[in-house]
Amino acid sequence: MASTTEKPADPEYRSEAAAPPTPPPAGLLDYFQADVALRFLLFASSLVAIVVIVTSQQTELAPTQPLGGPPLVPKPAKFKYSPAYIYFVTAFSVAGLYSILTTLASISVMSRPDLKLKFLLHFIFWDTLILGIVASATGTAGAVAYSSLKGNDHFNWNEVCNVYDKFCRHLAGSLAVALFGSVVAVLLVWLSATSLHSRIPK
Repeated sequence: MASTTEKPADPEYRSEAAAPPTPPPAGLLDYFQADVALRFLLFASSLVAIVVIVTSQQTELAPTQPLGGPPLVPKPAKFKYSPAYIYFVTAFSVAGLYSILTTLASISVMSRPDLKLKFLLHFIFWDTLILGIVASATGTAGAVAYSSLKGNDHFNWNEVCNVYDKFCRHLAGSLAVALFGSVVAVLLVWLSATSLHSRIPK
């Protein structure tokens, strides 16, 4: 006689724990791989921009201001003599540190599908903030560098790049890399927004 304690083989009696795990949405892993690559590029561009502008020191002979002094005295040109360049270095130092932390976070969240949406919400907010910082720093430093290159007759500002040519070349290189970093930050915001939009129920 068959035992009455046996459960029927109906699927509704199966344990929920035996159900296969739900696979992550298609394309989500690819997003985080691209996210890691872009954050590494942001770190690399921030580091290069800082190193180039910090090593832009140049000393040249320039006319002295006080009367009766020597006709020419050595005058150095350094990034720390301009508040705009100090802000530039500070902003990209913050961006470099931020990119390291978020790269590690993006790598760690690849194996945690349940946390991906939460991290995307945080990423899009902080990425936008970093974009504003690096873009404003690039624009500020670029404006001062342009004045150094062209001068301004209305304010009686003389061009200095004809004297400090090496210094200005370093500035130009640093600003070019910084502009690239700003574009990378734009792509990070766009990538996060696109991923969030793809999760909206159709």
